[in-house]
Amino acid sequence: MAMDPDLRGNADVVLIPGARTGRDPARSIKRGPSRLPPGVVAATQRERLLDGLVHTVAQHGYQRATVSDICRAAGVTRPVFYELFSGKEDAFLAAHRHGTGVVIRRMARAFAASPDWCSGIREALRAMLGLLAGVPAFATMAVIELDAVGPAGRREREQLLVRFRAFFAEIPELPDGIGAEAMIDAVVGGVYSTLQRCIDTDRTSELPELLPTLSLFCLAPFLGPAEAARRLASAGAAPERSRGADDDPSCTRIDPVNTGQ
Repeated sequence: MAMDPDLRGNADVVLIPGARTGRDPARSIKRGPSRLPPGVVAATQRERLLDGLVHTVAQHGYQRATVSDICRAAGVTRPVFYELFSGKEDAFLAAHRHGTGVVIRRMARAFAASPDWCSGIREALRAMLGLLAGVPAFATMAVIELDAVGPAGRREREQLLVRFRAFFAEIPELPDGIGAEAMIDAVVGGVYSTLQRCIDTDRTSELPELLPTLSLFCLAPFLGPAEAARRLASAGAAPERSRGADDDPSCTRIDPVNTGQ
């Protein structure tokens, strides 16, 4: 699979933690007269620690991973770790927020570039699935090991799911008696559960294959299964068409600012 731009080292790209190893030689800190400014050194050490944490937690699990393990994987000393983080939980949450922020921003860009809501949902899912499949250590750390963090991890997940709900800000009107908020929660929760099951069974590389299923799952409660399938098939056959936004109010284009990114 081709490396996604958000996974490569690039001055214009923010990387997902775990996309590189903590001991990446390209980030070695030179000593002597040419030493980097203190702020750059601290930022580099922080990035390396986040990478080290992701790989360590993915390999050993959150409960068994130690600060010493993380520092060893990052090539950074314990005193430096404690200058940057208050402890393992603080570092874990920092890695989770940073990485999921990258994923949400990438989803929002894909969504905003799509001609209508239906294709926007599909392309946002495509971006998310590709990113998680491209950095399996982050997927394991962020989705599977989050529960091991305890209450702070559960709060983090809830905040993340709230951000996903923003992609459904302009859903079609539902029948009387059907609560839109509850329906969106059910859809978002179902997508997350599907990702969790796939990653937990060591099938992270297969996540992109879920795109047709998850796309239909996200649209069907609001359009009906047959119409959702028709919209997705039509959009896939002719992505250059801006159908939906102008032709049918049930596939309204969402203003990307509503995603809160």
